Amino acid sequence: MTPTPAARRSIRRVLVANRGEIAVRIIEAAHQLGISTVAVFAEPDRDARHVHEADTAVALDGTTAGETYLDQAKLLEAALTQGCDAVHPGYGFLSERADFARAVVDAGLTWIGPHPEAIATMGDKLAAKAVAARVGVPMLASAALTGDAEFEWRAQAAAVGYPLLIKSAAGGGGRGMRLVGAEDELADAVPAARREAESSFGDGTVFAERWLAAPRHIEIQIVADRHGNVIHLGERECSIQRRHQKLIEEAPSPVVDEMLREQLGLAAIELARAIDYDNVGTVEFLLDEATGEFAFLEMNTRIQVEHRVTEEATGCDLVWWQFQCARGEPLDWAQDDVDLDTHAVEVRLYAEDPALDWLPATGTLAHLDDDPVDEFVLVDSGVDDGAVVTTHFDPLIAKVIARGYTREVAIGRLARFLRDLELHGVVTNRDYLLGVLEHPDFLEGRTTTLFVADHPLLLDAGPDLEAVVTHALAAAVRRAHDERRHGPWPFAPTGWRVTGRAAQADGFTYRGNDVDVTWTLAPDGAIHAESDGVVVDGRVLEHHDRHLLLEVDGVARCYWINRIDDTWYVNSSLGQTDLVERPRLPRPTVAATAGGPTAPVPGRVVAVAVAVGDVVEPGHTLAVLEAMKVEHPIIAQTGAVVAEVLVAPGDTVDAHQLLIRLEETP
Repeated sequence: MTPTPAARRSIRRVLVANRGEIAVRIIEAAHQLGISTVAVFAEPDRDARHVHEADTAVALDGTTAGETYLDQAKLLEAALTQGCDAVHPGYGFLSERADFARAVVDAGLTWIGPHPEAIATMGDKLAAKAVAARVGVPMLASAALTGDAEFEWRAQAAAVGYPLLIKSAAGGGGRGMRLVGAEDELADAVPAARREAESSFGDGTVFAERWLAAPRHIEIQIVADRHGNVIHLGERECSIQRRHQKLIEEAPSPVVDEMLREQLGLAAIELARAIDYDNVGTVEFLLDEATGEFAFLEMNTRIQVEHRVTEEATGCDLVWWQFQCARGEPLDWAQDDVDLDTHAVEVRLYAEDPALDWLPATGTLAHLDDDPVDEFVLVDSGVDDGAVVTTHFDPLIAKVIARGYTREVAIGRLARFLRDLELHGVVTNRDYLLGVLEHPDFLEGRTTTLFVADHPLLLDAGPDLEAVVTHALAAAVRRAHDERRHGPWPFAPTGWRVTGRAAQADGFTYRGNDVDVTWTLAPDGAIHAESDGVVVDGRVLEHHDRHLLLEVDGVARCYWINRIDDTWYVNSSLGQTDLVERPRLPRPTVAATAGGPTAPVPGRVVAVAVAVGDVVEPGHTLAVLEAMKVEHPIIAQTGAVVAEVLVAPGDTVDAHQLLIRLEETP
């Protein structure tokens, strides 16, 4: 039943049914409202930031999402035993599960979100399209993909046409999504999309939707109270995506004018009114910039990951309004009060390697200095120094948002923060994000959903060769300093020999490439280095344990140096390099005893596509590995015969573990 204006409720203690940065964000908003908070945590999150910042934290006794944050019974028990009178689901996990919302309401608790019927309608993407059609919102052609036979899928998809997208009916975020260019690709794409949708949302229902080649992804933020008031807060542009997951968002869009904004806003409001929506939500559209036409994509009945962009651009607090709407309070904003005179840009900082097909990374965040010195830069993070990035959950480390009176100023502030950021211990997409922010196409607002595919060189973005060599030199000087300080003659200058000062040689590996530096340091601080044709002449001006002030070609720059195990992390205004120290006496190599594909990351085997004796060709899918909710196909690189299958569906594997042994074809 739709809530009525009279249904006002107090909220004194809320269960935050989530983790990471969104849990921290909810706790912050609740405390500002004087509301006590109860966090929950899986075993890998025992020392997470949201656990420490909540008033109380409850262990969910499990490791995976299914055992913890997706376990409705455990969450409800935690809420009731801790005396909560409300539940906030955040985003992801159970935030768009109507059955969980109903269970919360039936338990006598307040659900911080829209009423369950709205969640159920919009959570089913096909039902949502029916509502959009009823109120006249433009849509793309689509069809449900039902049954288990390929001929059924072909018949259903024929009504949509190719190319098409297979999408999850129960959730978004790129989970359960596959691009299909021709009907012979359906046999592999439909089962894979169903598996991923089932794993992410507990519902493997998928459908086909017409694919637009290069649209813009535009979304409208709405807020609706329980008194019939609905307003929109303008648009966000979220076109830059990898694997259909957003990387960079901004508000307002550089291509949406006042007329188009009004059309999009009215469409979003009509959709919300059609289902008596009563909280914060987002209506997403695809925009064909050439024609100015837009089409309804989906509605998210929750707070968005990128909600901060709208907050920074409009000066509102969306999580605060989630609480107020759930309490039954009326909006104190009218549509005319919404002002988009500030620009905001956000990037999502992930533990992943763009150059390796966006492979998620794991490891320990040994050092994270993410406190912005610029008051116009905001960092939302759920991790601290020492946090472990595992395969169990999304690899988001932080969101970084910058605002300015112009788009150019906001982008500049954000780029400066990323360049100065010290983040040591795991591989991230930071250099890629920085490369995008500084690319002419982005700076001029030329962004579509194909931006990532159209700019492949950005996948290897990072400091140039001269910067890498200079950073390697800084690491070499620091290494020599450490060895001298802890050696038998700490009084001797660097490079000192009985027969005179000698050149020193140090070897590092950067992104799989060797960086060999030969250098000399004179008593007066003059330094000369050579590496791969790059010559560096300069002078060491200051040398402390943590940093080195080095003048090169008349330009002085500070280099901050941090060693973790065998990796030297060097930060300067040129960026960050992660230099893996190579031993001066190489260790003997060990020959592989078996050939075949190995697991690129720790994960779970979800499918094995071959059997012993099968002959495979290059490009043949051998198995499918799931890590951080994303499937990674394991592909044959050469023609071979399957000699041994070492894993089965459901097996958990470690990184670099041999999965399938192959032998050359006779």
